Amino acid sequence: MTVTAVPIQPLKKGSVLKLWLFLIVLVGLAAAAAWYTTGRLHFTTTASGLQYRVIRAGEGPHPSATDLALINYTGRLEDGTVFDSNEGGQPVPLPVNGSIEGFSEALQLMSKGATYRLRIPPNLGYGARGAGGVIPPNATLEFDVTLVDFRALTPEQIQQMQMMQMMQQQGGAGAPPGAEGGAADGNSSAGGNSAAGSEEPRGRGRGAEDAAPKGNSSR
Repeated sequence: MTVTAVPIQPLKKGSVLKLWLFLIVLVGLAAAAAWYTTGRLHFTTTASGLQYRVIRAGEGPHPSATDLALINYTGRLEDGTVFDSNEGGQPVPLPVNGSIEGFSEALQLMSKGATYRLRIPPNLGYGARGAGGVIPPNATLEFDVTLVDFRALTPEQIQQMQMMQMMQQQGGAGAPPGAEGGAADGNSSAGGNSAAGSEEPRGRGRGAEDAAPKGNSSR
């Protein structure tokens, strides 16, 4: 039996170099794609247990606990159920320290224009009590939050906000989110209400008076 050998033409030196360069670029692109994907899926955990992921970084300073934040947000349970959102509405004014602990901490990490995804454990949210029949006991909450802007509150506004929070904690009828010491349309937490004394995003409709970052009752 005879075997016919087909001669293989040797590669030129320039072709070998191009092949190696192509392989190096291909490996580099694959590594960059893996890093980008992993980075977007990674959550940073703070000392308190709050988890956050930077979807879009902002610029400039961070709000302090006594500032007023203007935010867009969507709140979900772990199963994906949306319990509150101002999507399609106006940004919501929210005193930074007028919220559940995890939400307040997250706002102080953000800069203007930033969008974060938050995972708030029960001990930084509503704990064993839940909220408004919408957030069950011991629920981990997930928020997508955009910090549109923020500004400092005057001492008078801070004092008024603290007084309203004390009244709400004592079981009085609290003002809806974003309202300044008075009634507003309780069907939506969005909608251009003034800020001092606002509590935080809460669930709308379906008896969700307490559902999202604070838990004061409203009409």
